[in-house]
Amino acid sequence: MTDKLTVSVLGTGIMGAAMARNLARAGHTVRAWNRTRDKAEPLADDGAWVADTPADAVRGADVVLTMLYDGEAVLDVMRQAAPALAEGTAWVQSTTAGVDAISGLATLASEHGLVFYDAPVLGTRQPAEAGQLLVLAAGPQAGRDTVTPVFDAVGARTV
Repeated sequence: MTDKLTVSVLGTGIMGAAMARNLARAGHTVRAWNRTRDKAEPLADDGAWVADTPADAVRGADVVLTMLYDGEAVLDVMRQAAPALAEGTAWVQSTTAGVDAISGLATLASEHGLVFYDAPVLGTRQPAEAGQLLVLAAGPQAGRDTVTPVFDAVGARTV
């Protein structure tokens, strides 16, 4: 596995856009999607490809990173995206989804053969833009090599 990945970022608000920019700066191929395409469009100037649908954004991705409003939004968007993903694709779920939502997201991942990491981040706009977030990651040890470059690009530290 190479350190340079194709990473799809679903949700390009303040945090998601900053994470996408840092992924692109780290040399990864970035695909971005947002419900309101206008919010994702500025990422094209940073080298990201902006998709019209979640499925278009994730097709061929090594890693999908979700940074949406809440757990319900993540479930809705990933139901649209998951059929376009190859089995074994890593899903880094960074939305503050809440404890109650995580089991449903993990179930969706399992149903589609995705490798699920619950990885919320701590920080505000400034640390996000600087790639200095704290990543709180939980997931299988077996796929860690795939997601570590993503965590390294968006965060100063991963726990």
